[in-house]
This record gives sequence, structure tokens and C-alpha cells, in this order.
Amino acid sequence: MSDTSDLRSQQEAINAIRFLAVDAVERANSGHPGTPMGLAPLAYRLFTRHMRHDPAATDWPDRDRFVLSGGHASMLLYASLHLSGYDLSIDDLKQFRQWQSRTPGHPERGVTPGVEITTGPLGQGFVNAVGMALAEKMLAARFNRPGLDIVNHRTWAFCGEGDMMEGMTSEASSLAGRLHMALGKLTVFFDANHVTLEGQADEEFTENVAERFDAYGWHVAQIADVNDLDAIDKAIASATAETERPSLIIDHSHIGYGSPVQDTAKAHGSPLGEANVATTRETLNWPYPPFEIPDAVYADWRNQVAERAKSHAEWNELMVRYRADNPTDAEAFERAMSGTLAKGWRDALPVFQPGERIATRVSGGKALNAFAPVVPELAGGTADVLSSTHTAVIGSGDVNQGDFSGRNIHFGIREHAMGAICNGMAAHGGIRPFCSTFMSFRDYMVEPIRLAAMMGLPVVFVFTHDSIGLGEDGPTHQPIEHLASMRATPDLRVIRPADANEAAQAWAEALAHAGPTVMVLSRQGLPTLDANLVDVSKGATVVAAGDDAAIIGTGSEVEIAMKARELLARKGINARVVSMPCVEIFRDRPAVERAKILPPEMPTVAVEAAAPYSWYEFADDVVGLTRFGASAPAETLYEKLGITPEAVAKHVSRLIEQSEVRP
Repeated sequence: MSDTSDLRSQQEAINAIRFLAVDAVERANSGHPGTPMGLAPLAYRLFTRHMRHDPAATDWPDRDRFVLSGGHASMLLYASLHLSGYDLSIDDLKQFRQWQSRTPGHPERGVTPGVEITTGPLGQGFVNAVGMALAEKMLAARFNRPGLDIVNHRTWAFCGEGDMMEGMTSEASSLAGRLHMALGKLTVFFDANHVTLEGQADEEFTENVAERFDAYGWHVAQIADVNDLDAIDKAIASATAETERPSLIIDHSHIGYGSPVQDTAKAHGSPLGEANVATTRETLNWPYPPFEIPDAVYADWRNQVAERAKSHAEWNELMVRYRADNPTDAEAFERAMSGTLAKGWRDALPVFQPGERIATRVSGGKALNAFAPVVPELAGGTADVLSSTHTAVIGSGDVNQGDFSGRNIHFGIREHAMGAICNGMAAHGGIRPFCSTFMSFRDYMVEPIRLAAMMGLPVVFVFTHDSIGLGEDGPTHQPIEHLASMRATPDLRVIRPADANEAAQAWAEALAHAGPTVMVLSRQGLPTLDANLVDVSKGATVVAAGDDAAIIGTGSEVEIAMKARELLARKGINARVVSMPCVEIFRDRPAVERAKILPPEMPTVAVEAAAPYSWYEFADDVVGLTRFGASAPAETLYEKLGITPEAVAKHVSRLIEQSEVRP
């Protein structure tokens, strides 16, 4: 493409980013102006010359994906989107960091047009970008045909020293490199501005990043001065020419460029201040008042972005040919990218017959494989515990370099990266990702789970070995506080099935749900209930009738509740047992329906081999754990730690006695 702008207009187009950031941060009296000022040339060149995007079609499936991993520099992205012509006005920029604005302090998916994923916790965006690039590879393998590459786009990410220091970045970079995933369409720009919030980065970060990524099997390029637009073009050209290795482009910038606090921590996380802003305007020859952008700058940006958007029209023409030659595949592609499932997929739900004891990790794996043929976009893997979690898609190949047609991903012992990669895949679209490990290792994945809930991403997190029932491995592997923590997370569904039928229904509810689901599954065998008695879609059902008291259980403790019911019956107490696999679904039901399951006046005890705190919303008393577990056989642990039918029956009896003596 011929150069449509002279040097002066390019500089004004770049400075427009800088001063939109400066002015927005000043107006909000909070924010991070330094990185937008330093990286403005790179953002300008990427958005106007290299990235395939169309501001009028933010959901175009084959657009390039852009991730700002250092989400604190959000005004860099907001300014670039505004200048490119996205539906983001000057008035929106003026509302930076304000209540219900479209320009929050960190980029949020679903809030700002053009923002692909929520970022801010450092390292997450970097790893999300790996997930997006992986999704592109998998979709291309599934849908592209000779001469009809309908999936053929790149993923770009900006990151800084903070991202590089986070361990998850190393986890994902190792996986993405040439020897494993070989994600050649992923390009990450590492902003080496040598400054962190506390001061000079070399006080805490001195490694040779180029050598590190070369060792991971990445292509590495350098931009000595990010203000050199030709150098940016050359570095990007070297990255796009590389097909087998992801690319890391190390760009050297000046945080707070052009200001009196350039290259210092003072430019990082606070407004420049009135005097410094005035000096910066003079230094960079920007005479315009706050939020005023010359028409020539808009023309410079939008004429070039219009050239980038032509690729959308070309893709539309390609899709016309694709639909004509491959109508079934075209329908499947469009359905997958829309996030809808094939008609009749629920008919694959397996039903298990009473009588067999089966671990819910095993029945969950059978349910996964029952749905996999009718939900072909379902793909995922484990953190090196596949034989334990039973989450292989049987009959499908593995995802690895050279062959992305499979559905099983070997994430390795990289739990944190695994969760964030799945978030990136879900945000990309076209893949319904799942990942699995032992529940006690959920702690490594708290941030990805939290962000999945925040964004409403349909990721399924499968956690097995869910209680002290795993036995001899001991307290390091026995989750105690995890269920209460996850149930306290807004917009996250946590399902702990009591038997094989609830495990199968849990998979159905997870696939039907638009947001994330945590599935909590047992290591030990559990008795199979009558399928007609359980219904995960209701959150809770009565699995044994009774009118004197209620016992709520989940997972393996439903069996304990049933045995406690038998003990109470000998004393003339007729207790009902309620299996409540999903608190969140039950809570959303109308009050009148909840009251039929758990009448408010009925004495109620909950039992769960975990921290008790999440149960006081529904129960008068709880039999749970307020200590860590121990190394011993499962039966011994349940007895010694007091999670027994006798303990439950005692609590129920005491509640009834107390209710009888009340005036």
C-alpha cells in the first residue's frame, strides 16, 4: 500500500493517541498515561497498516485479534479504537474510569466495541492471546478447504515487563513454541521501557528476554526505537514471514514520551498534572485543547483503516464460494462461531441405571464422550492428569504442531496457563473449551476462573478428586475451602453431582450455559440414583421424601445424607434428602419452587466434606470441615473428621428438639 500520509501528519496521528490518553487520565484524575504515550507509534502502525480489522464489524469471524495484556494502559486501546472509527466517541473517552462508562479503567469484554477480552491482571492477556492463536489453528484445520481458507487470521498482543515476570507467561510461552504448538500466527510485542510502578525495572527484572524466548522456540525480533515506523514495519514483516514459530518483537520505548517525567515511574500510574501536561503539549507541538482532534488526523487514521477493512469484503466473497462448495461445513462453521449448539444435541444425554457404584469422574468422562460427537466444537485437555480425570475425547487425535485437527490438548503441568488459554479460546469463538485437573490445584487457576465469570465465557473447568474421599494422598491434595470460595464468585456455576446421572446432566447444563461452569467430581465410587429423581437443571431435587426435616447434600455426601435418614427413621423422624448439585441454579429458581424443595419452616441440615460457610443461606446447621484433611484411607478420614451419618442424624435431632421447645 502506498504511503497516504506525510511525516508531519503521521506524527500528529501518533500524538493524537498520546494526548487522548493524557487528557482522559487528567479528567479522571487517575489512570496510566505513560505506556500509551510510549507505545503510540506502535499502536498507530499496527492498526493502520498491519492488522486485519473492520470497525463496522467487530464480530467478523476472520478478523485479527488484538490483546492489550497490560490492561492498565487501556487508553492506548481506547484511543486507537476511537481514531480507527469504532463505535467509541469522544464523549466516551471523556467518561474514562467513570460509573457505567464504555471506557473502564481496564479493558472489559462486552463493554467497549473492539475489546476482545478483559485484561488487567498481568500475564493473563499474554496467555489469552496464546489461546486465541490456538483456536485459529484448530478452526483452520477443521474448516479450511483447498483454495478456501476461511480461517486465516493473526493474533497480536502488547505486553510489558510486568507480564514477563508472571510465571504463567513462561508456562504458555513454552507450550506455544515451535517444539509444541508452533503458533506461527501469534505475534507478541514486548514493551521494554525499563520502568515499573515502583521504579526502574532492573531492580527486579534483569533477564535476557530475547534468549529466553529463543530457547522456547520463538522467533525474536527487535525494534531499537519504537518511534521508528520503518523499523516497526520491518519487524512485523519478519514476524508475518515466520510460519512455524510464534514471534516476540521487543520494542524499546520511552514511558511518558515527551513529558517532563519521561522514563520514570512517575509517568506510570498517575496523571501528569496540569503543569507537566502544558509542557508536554509544547514539547510535542500539540496546540489543541483537551479532546480536540484535527480532521486531518481522523482522515489519516480512517483512510488507512478503510484499506485494512477491505479484507472483510474479500472474506465475504470467499465465504460465498465456500457456502456454494461446502454448504454443510459452512453451516457448521457459522453455527460454531455464533456459539449455538447443533439441534438435538441433548438427545445424546446418557442415562445410568441404579445399582452400580461409579465415580463421578468416570461417569463424567462417559458423558463427555456421549456429547462429543454431537458437539464437535468441544475440545480441551488436562494438566498432565488425563488418566485420572477421564476427560479424553475418545477417538479424536491430539492437538500438536503439524496437526490441529484433534480435540485433545496436552497442556502439561501448567494449570494457570491452561485456564487462561481456555479463556482465550472461548473468547475467540468457535471452540467450546474444557480443562481439567485435581480440585486442590484449582488454586493455581483462581484468576482465569474469576475472569471467565466476569466475561461470561463458556469454559468448563473440570475438577476431580474433590474431597477427603481421595484418601491417602493427604491434605495437600484434599480440597477444603475451594467450594465456598468458588460459590462466592459472581456469575460462576459450581456443580457437584451426587451420582452418575447428575454428572451426565451436569455436562448437559454446562454445554447449554452461556457462561463458565465448574464441575466437581469424585475419585471414589458413588451409588447411582434413579435418573427420574435427579434434575441438575433445577439446581436441587428431593431424592428421598420426608416432612419432619431436610438434609441437604452434594456429591459423595448425598450417600451420607441417605444413611442419616435411615438412622433418623428408627427414631420416628421422617427426613427428606435434597441433592443440591448447583447452588447457583437453585438460587435463581422462583421462591415458591424453592420452598417446595426446602420449606422455610422445616429444620434443615447441610452436609458437605468441605468448609461450611456457603450453606447457611439454606440450612440451619452444617456438618462440614473447618480444618485440613489428613493422610489415611477415605473411610477413616470421614469417620475421624466427623462427616458421618451419625453426626448428621445428631444435628437433625438437635434442631428438631430445639424447634419443639421454642415458644
